[in-house]
Amino acid sequence: MPRQARLDSPGVLHHVMIRGIERRNIFRDVVDRNDFIERLTILLPETRTLCYAWAFMSNHAHFLFRSGPSGIAYLMRKLLTGYVVSFNRRHRRTGQLFQNRYKSIICQEEPYFLELVRYIHLNPVRAKIVSTLSELDRYPYSGHSTLMGKKERSWQDTDSVLGLFSSDLSKSRKDYHSFVKDGIDQGQRSDLAGGGLIRSLGGWREIRDQNTRVKGDQRILGDSAFVMSILASTQEHYDRKTLMKSKGYTLDTIVEHIAALYGIQKTDILSKGRQKITVAARSLFCFLASRYLGTTITELARLTGMAPSAISYAVIRGKKTAEEKKHPLLMELLNN
Repeated sequence: MPRQARLDSPGVLHHVMIRGIERRNIFRDVVDRNDFIERLTILLPETRTLCYAWAFMSNHAHFLFRSGPSGIAYLMRKLLTGYVVSFNRRHRRTGQLFQNRYKSIICQEEPYFLELVRYIHLNPVRAKIVSTLSELDRYPYSGHSTLMGKKERSWQDTDSVLGLFSSDLSKSRKDYHSFVKDGIDQGQRSDLAGGGLIRSLGGWREIRDQNTRVKGDQRILGDSAFVMSILASTQEHYDRKTLMKSKGYTLDTIVEHIAALYGIQKTDILSKGRQKITVAARSLFCFLASRYLGTTITELARLTGMAPSAISYAVIRGKKTAEEKKHPLLMELLNN
């Protein structure tokens, strides 16, 4: 059976899992773990991705991310590709390190956010890397120690998690700690895998027995309405691309329209010029190409010579420009 396409969208919650091929170790020592953390330190701010929870085991790792403007795929591609190259060079090996693709589940925030934070941070306990909660408090390769104030990780968003317990830092840490402690005996949580609503209701057989109409998808953790909204949003993206291409819109035609709109040469839009009018035109191009033709951040970076992180900012600027201008092309696109 063909694997489903991965769902991705800016600003949504992702539970991401990576595993070593054939259950082999992806972290052999402290140097490997610190190398991965250093990459997170650089890439999370660069892609404006938020990290709420994370945990390293020997052969797998878990993360709870909120994707930035470029989505989760760009972050994971940069993160894993760079790490594999470094790992293979250092350990004098070749070939694949990770098992297939990383797994990413889009998650509904309520009621899953805190449950996922706790579940991810208790992984080292379930894996018997640490034996007690007090040891987990000091375990440096889990976001739990950061939330407890034992380790400083500038890239981890602790305020969003602790703020759900109390506005007072000391009390919030105490309450969070109690919350994690209460989850130790829960063990594996199949209800926190994709299609969580189906699993939590007893599985597909139970659903059929109850004659309950529920929309489920293994790539999404949430209730029926949430699953349907994510799928609809994704389908809308693909439908828009098909519609624009059927109307004859291509990257070339969009460049032509923008060049005419600003009274500049087409080559100016894809150049590295820093004149105000050129930057505005290029930003508009990035937005229209990304949103209406589905052009990837990587492809836009190649076309314009810009860094991928700069493309994300250009898309945001271009969106604002498109909404402010009343050019016929922009009005037609925005109304589709």
